[in-house]
Amino acid sequence: MSFHMVPTILPDRYSVENLRRVFENPRLLRRELFNWTLRINSRSRRVLNALSGTDENIDIIAADWDNLILLDACRYDLFDARNQLKGDLQSVRSKGSDSWEFMNANFAGRTLHDTVYVTANPHVYELPDNTFHAVENLLETRWDEEAGTVRPAAVVEEAIKALDRYPEKRLIVHFMQPHFPFLGPTGQTFDHMGIKDLDAAERSDAPNPWFGLIYEDTVDAETVLTAYRENLDLLFPHVERLLETLSGKSVVTSDHGNLIGERGFPIPMRMYGHPRGLNRDEVRTVPWLELETADRRRIISEPPQQDETETNDDVVEDRLSALGYV
Repeated sequence: MSFHMVPTILPDRYSVENLRRVFENPRLLRRELFNWTLRINSRSRRVLNALSGTDENIDIIAADWDNLILLDACRYDLFDARNQLKGDLQSVRSKGSDSWEFMNANFAGRTLHDTVYVTANPHVYELPDNTFHAVENLLETRWDEEAGTVRPAAVVEEAIKALDRYPEKRLIVHFMQPHFPFLGPTGQTFDHMGIKDLDAAERSDAPNPWFGLIYEDTVDAETVLTAYRENLDLLFPHVERLLETLSGKSVVTSDHGNLIGERGFPIPMRMYGHPRGLNRDEVRTVPWLELETADRRRIISEPPQQDETETNDDVVEDRLSALGYV
């Protein structure tokens, strides 16, 4: 494609003036290249799926479990390499490459009145109120301002309470880790605007370190990857404690994976994070660890409980920002 053709076939934002600004600004150029790489990679996979006529994505609601433990943004290969939990591990393909795409594909439009959702993920606000029998939303009750997230110990405590309160319901427990913010020692060097110790003029305007790796040159890839691994390592003891407490059959899985520097196609730039709508294996392949037990719970469906709390839009935006979504 010759460059003189670009303004005639691309969206209006690709005016001659805008193109000049992009090519003069390395940050803008990297953003545009990344966005185009995302579009191409996503569409190519959708075309292949359509041609094959297959849908490899797992329907987690139809699967056999009493307790579904979600680790946010956990790749299969990372889990496999660092897993400390005993059980039958395999990989499955998620319906989403980010949390809302996952929730929308698995939960929205369904009547899950035999299920209670205990979650530290702010995208739960986007689901219809009557989706589950009950939602234990920890974004206001257990939010840690210093950490900028809900800590895993708090999720465990609330999940145990939920099982006592709803002994005849399926239980979904959604931890935020290993998703950013990073809670381990390496992760303490970051906040949601990049590296803490940099001067204001040097700091990234990216919403989280993953996008800092895409758009800027102020973040070190290996440091971010170390913090990501630490976030999973510190989570395992809490998940193990929860599994020891829960009755019934448990499955540990993830809502989506995470890109950690894989090359895009046809633009071979490195890709990071978990953009919505992306159909690459690195963000769709997740762990599925089954822990068998003879102690199955009796599960019944009942009308949903009324949620008396009001959603505060400012709080939602604050939580999303702290978690690097906006």
